[in-house]
Amino acid sequence: MGFQEDSGNSLGLLEKSTVSSQATTDLRCTSSQDSLGGFIGGAANWDLNHHCRRLLRSPFLRLQRNLNEFLWNSEILGIRDRRAKIGDDFIPMADRSAERVTRTRIRAEIAGNRLELIESGKARLALLLELIAGAERSIRMLMYMFNADAAGRSVRDALAAAARRGIEVRLLVDGFGSDAGPEFFSIFDEVGAEHCVFNPSYGRSYLLRNHQKLVVIDDRVAIVGGANIDETYMNDVGATHWRDLWLRIEGPEVAMPSRYFDLVFRWSKRKNPALKYLRRQIAEFSEWRGPLQWKFSGPLSMRNSWWRSIGQDIRSGHRLEMIFAYFAPPGAMLRRIGRLGRRGRARIITPAKSDNNSTIEAARHSYSRLLRRHVEMYEYQPAKLHTKLAIVDDIVHIGSSNFDYRSLYINMEVMLRIKDQGFAEAMRGYFDDEVAHSRWITPALHKRRANPWRRIKWAISHFLVNVMDYTVTRRLNFRVER
Repeated sequence: MGFQEDSGNSLGLLEKSTVSSQATTDLRCTSSQDSLGGFIGGAANWDLNHHCRRLLRSPFLRLQRNLNEFLWNSEILGIRDRRAKIGDDFIPMADRSAERVTRTRIRAEIAGNRLELIESGKARLALLLELIAGAERSIRMLMYMFNADAAGRSVRDALAAAARRGIEVRLLVDGFGSDAGPEFFSIFDEVGAEHCVFNPSYGRSYLLRNHQKLVVIDDRVAIVGGANIDETYMNDVGATHWRDLWLRIEGPEVAMPSRYFDLVFRWSKRKNPALKYLRRQIAEFSEWRGPLQWKFSGPLSMRNSWWRSIGQDIRSGHRLEMIFAYFAPPGAMLRRIGRLGRRGRARIITPAKSDNNSTIEAARHSYSRLLRRHVEMYEYQPAKLHTKLAIVDDIVHIGSSNFDYRSLYINMEVMLRIKDQGFAEAMRGYFDDEVAHSRWITPALHKRRANPWRRIKWAISHFLVNVMDYTVTRRLNFRVER
């Protein structure tokens, strides 16, 4: 494998923000905040740690906390270094400087495939339009959200122009996630492009969403990631823009997602298609060998190939970094993350801003269980966070899947598992830069937030986010505490 670095500055990096104004040294004695959430829909199963509560009331630890606050304030004034040590506890602190960070662009070559990380929204739109314009035979595009704004119109027009010059164009969008109606795509009928809406019938299948984001050009270049076709995903400034990733892949591994797309497209065009058939076919496309493995999941499947894969990686791993827009995993996965946090180091970034505040509340429902197992929690501050990324030792997982029940068991998702030490270290550098823009959620901060009403609200949000579609829970519009 050859790892490459481009000297050009990466786009879309944002100003750093400050972390919590108070730190704590007792990471081992985090009191549980979960007692009032246990009765909400079976969403919580917590117990109070009375021993930790007693210790936190002891005069010695009160003195220790006061001393730590003094050291924090001294650090801000330049008297202390960015790390404060008291007794046996070492306190990591996120960088609070306001200077911009410049980082080399992440590129790699693995098993004959060239990979490039696209983290800028403007760069994503420019890349997509360039690939469409340069297509020679076929364009396959699968999107959860394709909206009728400036970005959507530019992509639609580029697809229509490709079809006019004889390129085979196929577009599949989710009927629930996309607001672009038939009239928006009516030009496709004139130029010979194919357009299909993934829209399961009412009943059990109505819960299903095609949440994948996948583009395949000429069976040689593919794009996978979390960003949709929408103006807020294709720029890097403003209060409404999303922080997200695409990964560009060029090489022999592109053949698999190309065949997968054709399967899903044919199934979606059938009248009253059978979910059982689609579920069985999707399972056969997931890969289990090689440094690059495509993981396709759904619909309504309890044997999610990506869930099994990342579960095995976490169970045997010693170092974990995660960034997920929606973080509400089942208890079994929380236990695996907690065990890794005890034997190694685990860090997780979740959003502080979103268009769906219930997802922020749902993530905070899990903080107590993770914090008391030494897992470091951060909340990304500068923009709305939509990234889906996990790094376990020398393995990287990137794609469309969130880390919640809906993505793991209900929706159709696509993830790419990449096993390569150099690429994992490069992505870990990306993660460190995101941490520098995030607020460190100390046990003390979480305890101050977790009053009885908020614990109930977190539990309700956790239940609803895992059952209902994102576009539905968005309407709850809970006010998020800072």
